Amino acid sequence: MAKIDTLQDSRVRIEIDVTAEQFDHGLDHAFDKIKDDVEIKGFRKGKVTRKVYEQHKGVETLYEEALNHVVQETYFDAVQAHDLEVVAQPKIDLDINNVEKGKGFTYTATVAVKPDVELGEYKGFEYDEESVDVSDEEIDAEIERLLGQNAELVVKEDGALEKNDTAVFDFEGFVDGETFEGGKAENHELQIGSGQFIPGFEDQMLGMKPGEERDVNVSFPEDYQAEHLKGKDATFKTKLHEIKVKETPELSDDFVKDLDREGIETVDQLKTDTKATLTKQKEEQSRNKVVDFAVDKAASNATITVPQEMIEEEKNRMLDNTKRQAQQYGIDFDTYLQLTGTDKETFEAKLLDDAKRSIRYNLTLEAIAEKEGIEAQQEDVEKMYEDLSKQYNMDVEQIKAQVNDRAVEQQIIIRKTIDFLVDNLKTA
Repeated sequence: MAKIDTLQDSRVRIEIDVTAEQFDHGLDHAFDKIKDDVEIKGFRKGKVTRKVYEQHKGVETLYEEALNHVVQETYFDAVQAHDLEVVAQPKIDLDINNVEKGKGFTYTATVAVKPDVELGEYKGFEYDEESVDVSDEEIDAEIERLLGQNAELVVKEDGALEKNDTAVFDFEGFVDGETFEGGKAENHELQIGSGQFIPGFEDQMLGMKPGEERDVNVSFPEDYQAEHLKGKDATFKTKLHEIKVKETPELSDDFVKDLDREGIETVDQLKTDTKATLTKQKEEQSRNKVVDFAVDKAASNATITVPQEMIEEEKNRMLDNTKRQAQQYGIDFDTYLQLTGTDKETFEAKLLDDAKRSIRYNLTLEAIAEKEGIEAQQEDVEKMYEDLSKQYNMDVEQIKAQVNDRAVEQQIIIRKTIDFLVDNLKTA
């Protein structure tokens, strides 16, 4: 038996009665889990009965596993019986002193449930759509970027090291007169002005000529990743071997042919293709902004009390995804944070905000879909399976075996609801 009390902030308290028979079943389960390893003098291993075990070891030694089993079963049954959509792990309140073999007991489970959504205004908003026209200046800038990508480093025959030149040099660092790990390299290439080295290092190399040696005096930042070097003064002995500069190719039909792009062999064709690509990018960016506007307006007008547990679980899911993506690139999470220029506290705070927004968006879209009668048709589902099949290069049946039908339907409904909101915007 279970009694449900509705609490504030989208939570419920479930009071669950466990019978003596249910607890005894839990004791059976706990004993079955360990019986093959039980050793008691006078009995063969694995042949001890539960009665004998309790006489020698005490029934209380089975309580922890028995309670875990019984609580899990009875809690799950109560959730199903009352059709609760729980969104986090429950907080169990059970007094072990009230538990005794041959008797029933009562415990409570407090859990966050999917919150109700009170929709406000969600369609008919005015939106000032951005232009997706591509200017000649934008085309020229993109082609200049392309030329830059294909630039080659060539040796600078005369002159001294200047900003944006690439230095080829040896260096060896000293702190308190001693060398340190990672402070030495030969024939290292560094673009001056890129900011890759300690602040002040690159500026002090300006004006050097090939063959010249120079001491560079710098201080490691207080937030430097190596603990033993933080804030330390250092001297780097440097020797410049060579200066390289970027040589950018000229825009010509020959350059375009060397790009080896199918159907593009002239400068005019490259400009036409570049315009088409930039137009497509602008259209996608414009569409994303329209979607964000429509969904954000609808979600902002909705009244939803999202339980903190739900937000935390979504944040943790996002965090796990980020860690998995970092692993795919062969880096650990701490290295990922360094590369993105943030710390764990700041990163998790941002994830928490993202989780809140994501939950509000999804709950709002689900509520709108229900109100507007937006559903996933069978042909929509089959089409998505076909798209997933092409995306992952797998047979449709393989995809169906690994993907939950309900998840596919939900994704389709969300997409259709977004289309509905966008279609109902008014041009300002």
